[in-house]
Amino acid sequence: MRSPDTAFFGHPKGLGFLASTQAWERFSFYGMQALLPLYLVDHLLKPEVAAGVTGLDGLRAGVEFLTGPLSTTAFAAQLFGLYIGLFNIAPLALGWLADGVFGQRRLVQAGLVFMAAGHLAMAVEALFLPALLLLLLGGGCLKGNLYAQVGMLYASGDGRRTRAYAIHLMALNVGSIVAPLVCGTLGERVGWHWGFAAAGIGMLLGLSIYVAGTRQLPPDSIRRLRGTADVPQGADSAAIAAIVLMLLPFTIVYAAAMQAYNLLLVWAQDVMDRDVAGFEVPVTWLLTYDGLMTIVGIFLALQLWQRLGAREPDAMIKLAVAGLVVAAAWVMLALITTASAGGPVSMLLVLAFFALLDLSYGWLDPPANSFVSVHAPARLASTLMSLNIAAFGAANIASGWLGRFEEPLGPAGFWWLLAAVGAGGGVVALALRPLVKRLAPG
Repeated sequence: MRSPDTAFFGHPKGLGFLASTQAWERFSFYGMQALLPLYLVDHLLKPEVAAGVTGLDGLRAGVEFLTGPLSTTAFAAQLFGLYIGLFNIAPLALGWLADGVFGQRRLVQAGLVFMAAGHLAMAVEALFLPALLLLLLGGGCLKGNLYAQVGMLYASGDGRRTRAYAIHLMALNVGSIVAPLVCGTLGERVGWHWGFAAAGIGMLLGLSIYVAGTRQLPPDSIRRLRGTADVPQGADSAAIAAIVLMLLPFTIVYAAAMQAYNLLLVWAQDVMDRDVAGFEVPVTWLLTYDGLMTIVGIFLALQLWQRLGAREPDAMIKLAVAGLVVAAAWVMLALITTASAGGPVSMLLVLAFFALLDLSYGWLDPPANSFVSVHAPARLASTLMSLNIAAFGAANIASGWLGRFEEPLGPAGFWWLLAAVGAGGGVVALALRPLVKRLAPG
């Protein structure tokens, strides 16, 4: 059944408000993502600064208890991966509150407030870890519920759902385009804390948009658990199993892709020729280009699927394609790095790497979101969408763990390792496809 609401480019009005809210959330998130690796290596982890950061010594001791001694760069990669990972795992811990207690709307509003407070607290170095905790709590309240609300705009059988998630992804990438230009430039050129404060202001704008669009949003779906009657059985259990299996290659492919936003930025700061007519381009601007090319990649994927019509590949084939594209991008960068022989690397070649990498995201994110939205039992919509987001979080933790191999392997060897991980995710998607199709046909 198709909803009669087609006011937003053929989709319900609520999609516009959700996408705009998420765009500002992504503005703050990608502003943080652009700044954090450089902030850690160039400022916060320097001994004279780190000594004044509450709880940092204890955190480092705990991480090194699990990993062994880490250099400053390796610890920064681990800390970045943990933050991005836990930010995306937190929705799984809090998703059940929406499904069984509060509903989606109240948790989204609370999440926007927590995240604004967290970004503003980053302006005080001593509050670095409490600020991260506020951001994690906000992400836990926010992310799964926003994604679930997108799917809840559509009735069962409405074929626009996958396209809606693609449109949603393109809209939120507007935030990823603007964030490095605003937050990144302020952080690199004016002061780190100015960049973090700009991210906090973006969250307050997102809250205003969400509240203004409340009437256009789907009603809360609250189904309180009532003992054994709510235990998944039969088709529900099969669908949940299919979602879990689908998320395995999704996680592997993303673990390879996400290093482009971690140690690659530190590498680019050191070796990329950033001079353009006497102007040194801030390294964070790479992520603005990345956001633009992600939108292009999603648009090209949508056009191809529309041309294929009934022959459009299923989610597992799309994930396999994504894995192969991610692998090809890292192979390209490994060859570029080797050819440079330790000298400066042309910025145009790094941009070519991002252009290829960004072709993968249309084949990776919207298909996974749509698969979960279609097959998740209605009473577990937010919880299972949060599981989807948690898989992305696990990928970032794995990416941070992989960062320890950059120094012993060297940049070119490390890029080859990431290419192998991406290709492996594609192979896993193809291997699991028959089983997933049996568990969740259609």
